[in-house]
Parts: sequence; C-alpha cells; structure tokens
Amino acid sequence: MEWYAGEDMAAEIEIKLRIAEPKRFLKALAKVGAKAASGRVHEMNLIFDTPDGGLAKHGQLLRIRTETPAAGKGTKNSGKSKAKADGERYLLTFKSPPEQMAIGPVAPVGDRRHKVREELETVLVDAEMVKRIFEGLGLRGWFRYEKYRTPYKFAAREKWAKDLVIDYDETPIGTYVELEGPPDAIDEAARRLGYGTREFITKNYLLLYLEDCKRRGVTPANMLF
Repeated sequence: MEWYAGEDMAAEIEIKLRIAEPKRFLKALAKVGAKAASGRVHEMNLIFDTPDGGLAKHGQLLRIRTETPAAGKGTKNSGKSKAKADGERYLLTFKSPPEQMAIGPVAPVGDRRHKVREELETVLVDAEMVKRIFEGLGLRGWFRYEKYRTPYKFAAREKWAKDLVIDYDETPIGTYVELEGPPDAIDEAARRLGYGTREFITKNYLLLYLEDCKRRGVTPANMLF
C-alpha cells in the first residue's frame, strides 16, 4: 500500500507491533471493530542485491513476492513450483532508503517513530523471467523469507482509518502486526489496540530475523517455516 506524503511522492509509512498472545490480539481487533478485509495469504519473498551488497548498503530493497491464497492454518507453498497456482500473484517492489522520505507531514529523521520510505510496486506477469533478467544483470536472490498475512480494516464509519491497513503477519520468528497509512491513523490504531509509541518497531523482517538468530545462537540462512 502507498500513502502519499507529497506531490508525486508515493510513501510507505508503517510500523510493526510484536504480538505476544495472538488469540488475545485477534479478540482485541474484533473488539475495536476491525475485520478481515480479505483471506489469509501465503507470501514467499526473495530479496535481490549486487554481489557486494550494494543495495543493502544504501538502504534500498529490491524484492519479488509470490502471493498464494492460503486455505487454512499450517498450509504453505514451498515456492519451488514454476506453475502458477490458482489465485497466485507476483509483485516486484523497490524501496528507497527511509531518510529520503522525511518530507511534508512526515516526522523528521530525528523524530522517526514510523518507518517512511518511497515504495514503487508493480504486478508481474512472469516472475521467473524477471528473476532471470536480474541474474543476467549481475544481481542475485540472496535472502528468502516467508509469512502468512491477513489484512484487516476498520469499519467504513471510522473515517480516520479509511487509509489505514492492518496486516496480521504470522512469521517463522513470531507474530506481528503492521500498521500502514497516515501517521495519525497509525498512532490512533495502536492506541486502541493497547500499544504505546515506545512499542513501535521500524525494523524490517530481515533485521528482526538476524536478531532472532543471534538471540538463539544459530547461523542465519533464510527465514522459512
């Protein structure tokens, strides 16, 4: 999702919250009037970079995501099949370094409680062909991570939340929720769900995975179930 922070500037403005008790959190979502906007989806993500990690060094992200409808808890797609499954969708995403979007209504870098980045995203017809093009240009798919995502929305009568997306993420390193949209709406939704700004997480899943590996004393690889 994109939220526009200025003229011709498509910004992704978001935070994550760590969910210690998923069942309790889902009850809290229902209590504040948030309902699932669509079905649960399995995501397989592949991040590309140059051999020397040039994109990561500059805070950039280049990713191909495969989305597949998930029938129920515990089902997953290995991401290895080249055949397109029913309802499967491929997305190509590029994200800029966060500090490049500190403009307009967005808090300056020194007051960054939300993660703010320029996001460019498009649907792909043939993800495998794009992957081969990237490899031909010297890029490599170096980190793969998966999760299950269920998007939620507040009722239409909640005008303050009309541009807010609530993504409930089940990941190999725990359950999180991403709040994405206008900064004021993010803050209000977090408050209604019982969270304060000190609990906001602006790290991406790669960094959270690396921290989890360090905590458990294991060698990082890919973030897979």
